[in-house]
Amino acid sequence: MQSEPPTNVIGRRWIRWILLLIVTVIAFAAVLVPALLIQPFKLQTPGRLNISYSLRHWSPIITLLAVSIALLLVVSLWKQTHRWWRKGLLVSFFVPLLVATWFARQNHFEWMFNPLPNSAFAKVNEAGFVSEGDMVLAVELNGDAAAYPIRQIAYHHVLQDMIGGIPVLVTY
Repeated sequence: MQSEPPTNVIGRRWIRWILLLIVTVIAFAAVLVPALLIQPFKLQTPGRLNISYSLRHWSPIITLLAVSIALLLVVSLWKQTHRWWRKGLLVSFFVPLLVATWFARQNHFEWMFNPLPNSAFAKVNEAGFVSEGDMVLAVELNGDAAAYPIRQIAYHHVLQDMIGGIPVLVTY
């Protein structure tokens, strides 16, 4: 007959499971919150930008610490876990942490706000896609002028062009 482990061992084991869950949530929050706060066409207040850029700065360190702590927890729990589904649950916590750690080292802001590829330009009398009430960004350099409909560049936020022989980067 197999004896039951003492209740304090079981309690410590559950504490480690809960710590693993908390570490995973913290790591994902450090990575996902900046991506959720800065999105095209969403409210971007100075406070949200500050939180987002701060977390973006600290997320590589936070996720590295989270993976280190999670590795220690998973190794200690693995030895005491005998059921296959619990070991699978341990792996299901650890693998997404590795993904979050990788994602924290990517610049997802570039993924969201990439330059408009292969942009085409039209003369004023040929620009039938611009309505009279559309807002535009206008630039004039060396006697050459260009207007960029905000509706067209709003998603990409960045546009490269040549105006009056000078390369420009238009952003919104």
